[in-house]
Amino acid sequence: MKNAKVNNIEMREKIRIGLHLAFKKLVDYKKKNDGFLVFSNQGKIIKVPAKDIKL
Repeated sequence: MKNAKVNNIEMREKIRIGLHLAFKKLVDYKKKNDGFLVFSNQGKIIKVPAKDIKL
């Protein structure tokens, strides 16, 4: 059982790193094309210029 927990923790860390890398690539692409990213904040739609996002 302990081995399964270690594997689970390792898997979560790899997923977290992968998501961070994918978001960084998306932001870099949008910056290059002078684009926006769209987020939702408490039901409100917010457009944020990619150049304003700091990673």
